[in-house]
Amino acid sequence: QHYKNLQLKTHIFCPWLLSVQSPSRSPVPRKRLYPLREDKAFLYQLKVLPPACVTSPNPNLPTSHQMRPFLPLLIASLLSSSCHSFLGAGPFRRIDANLSSNSPFLCRRAFTPPSLHAEEVTCDVLVVGGGPAGCTAALYTSRAALSTVVIDKNPAVGALAITSHIANYPGIDKTVSGAELLDMMRDQAVQYGTVYKRAQVFIVDTEGEQKTVYTPDATYKTRALILATGAMGRKPSIPGEGEYLGSGVSYCATCDGAFYEGSEVAVVGVTQEAIEEALFLTKFASTVHWVTPTEPDMENEFTKNLLECGNVKRWEKHQIVEVEGEGGGVTGVQLREGPKGSPFPLPVEGVFIYVAGSKPITDFLSSDAVAFNEDGGVSVDDEMRTSVDGVWAIGDIRNTPFKQVVVAASDGCIAAMSIDRYLKGRKKIKVDWVHE
Repeated sequence: QHYKNLQLKTHIFCPWLLSVQSPSRSPVPRKRLYPLREDKAFLYQLKVLPPACVTSPNPNLPTSHQMRPFLPLLIASLLSSSCHSFLGAGPFRRIDANLSSNSPFLCRRAFTPPSLHAEEVTCDVLVVGGGPAGCTAALYTSRAALSTVVIDKNPAVGALAITSHIANYPGIDKTVSGAELLDMMRDQAVQYGTVYKRAQVFIVDTEGEQKTVYTPDATYKTRALILATGAMGRKPSIPGEGEYLGSGVSYCATCDGAFYEGSEVAVVGVTQEAIEEALFLTKFASTVHWVTPTEPDMENEFTKNLLECGNVKRWEKHQIVEVEGEGGGVTGVQLREGPKGSPFPLPVEGVFIYVAGSKPITDFLSSDAVAFNEDGGVSVDDEMRTSVDGVWAIGDIRNTPFKQVVVAASDGCIAAMSIDRYLKGRKKIKVDWVHE
């Protein structure tokens, strides 16, 4: 009847569960889930909020599942012989439950998570990343009559997309911008049958013959997986950023934005990605503090749309000096105007950081998903195959010192032709040209 002394640890996945509510007769206060990163998995901690706090249902859940009693539903799932349903989720690998005296933790460890009410897509080849490497691979696999899907987080934020002019790519006029070249590559792949999707990949399961990729909207199952996310990542550089990563600090508003409904958050960065993510957060946060070290492009339509939102406060030419927190969560940041200004506090519950770097982007991969080199790049052989059968890695995610568009495109070609041979059981590579 009462659940305050109940601890349940279970291998489940519920990334969109914004809030949980105990039965009306239970004295347990309403609670909200806060995501914490544990390796490349998610750890959800139930933190008790003051009774006056009003939690709201997750808009991504169907009406039948909004604000339903949480613990009775969990217990019912644990007692179910098949364990096939928890809040609409599919089967999960294993369940552990135990009881103890203090304990508000709901943990997710290594497992294969089901997407919640998500579309399931099956294809021959799935490319994670829509840069020159990914688009080239997709072009070749599509031409080889392999059903191909490209998942791209944001076409405007990669290394090529933010390059003003490309003067050293064969056959391209020197006035062509990186974004224009990337658009041409993408369009060409699509013309040959590639399905292009914009989405954030948050988990990749490389186990088994069929690989599984999870996004907020769909689950993708593929026979051949290509990792092509590039190298725009970075190590935590702001004091407190690493300490509170996953418990208030995030690099993905699409993944974590719903957890901050009614809260104040800060978005750091002036890139296209930062602007679009800040715009997304305006749907949830009471106030979005947009912190930019330089003046943003006021001609950008997304910038105009963002600044027209009534809950956006702009901090132009400001820097975050430190991320502050207590009790395992962010409580605010220290801001400074310019390099010589005096730091001052800004209370926020979430900090979303979008600052480009040169580290391979592998945060969606668990440490044992594939083998990594000492420099952080994904380890591959001459055919771009990783340590896992059925998984290839191309482009800057390998952390090659030759970070050039033509090299990335070459990687994509090599991987695609290797995949064509792999999936069709041939012993030799088949060339991709037509003599007329």
